[in-house]
Amino acid sequence: MIGELLPGSVVTVEARLDEGDTADLEAGLHPEEAALVARAVTKRRREFAVVRSCARRAMVKLGVPPQPVLSGDRGAPRWPRGLAGSMTHCDGYCAAALVRATDLASLGIDAEPHGPLPEGVGPAVTLPAERDRLRRLAAARPEIQWDRLLFSAKESVYKTWFPLTGKWLDFSEADIELWADDPDPGGAAGAHGGLRARLLVPGPTVAGRRVPAFEGRWTVQQGLVATAIALPYD
Repeated sequence: MIGELLPGSVVTVEARLDEGDTADLEAGLHPEEAALVARAVTKRRREFAVVRSCARRAMVKLGVPPQPVLSGDRGAPRWPRGLAGSMTHCDGYCAAALVRATDLASLGIDAEPHGPLPEGVGPAVTLPAERDRLRRLAAARPEIQWDRLLFSAKESVYKTWFPLTGKWLDFSEADIELWADDPDPGGAAGAHGGLRARLLVPGPTVAGRRVPAFEGRWTVQQGLVATAIALPYD
């Protein structure tokens, strides 16, 4: 699902979670990884183990020996030298996306359940201009949970931003515009569209140029919302 949102240079691995044996899943963790979630609840340990399994399978697809994925500043994953990547997990779903760092400057992915945001979250994470656009989108395509989609896009923006800057990016510091592709006549393939995030603070410098905005894609299918951003060097 997320793979279709990204260029061909990116390798993605996805997994559906069930109520399987958490002990078996955790057995695949490296000791350094297991230590990070030793005191976590079962759900957290399961997601942590499965998403790292996805990441290691992606490494293998790129011809890189599978390695631990530990957490760096603000919990961001620390990838093997020469790789850039992103991970996401939500109820019942995990995914990892990896690319050689020579092919992309950065990337970010996010998946969320396709349902409305909890009450009170929307106003806290959106700008007035974004809320105006969301109302228009909802009037045109009411079957899509646009507030959840925007939240996911902001998560993907942050995951793209942080490896390049090492700095926090607040929800209010990116103004995101969403648009939908023409609806699929059969409806079976879900909904798809694009996104553009205009940075309201100085953007990262990539290949000697200041980046003012990120562009990406989104999809709604299989009960999930997914967003992805791939940032090229030029």
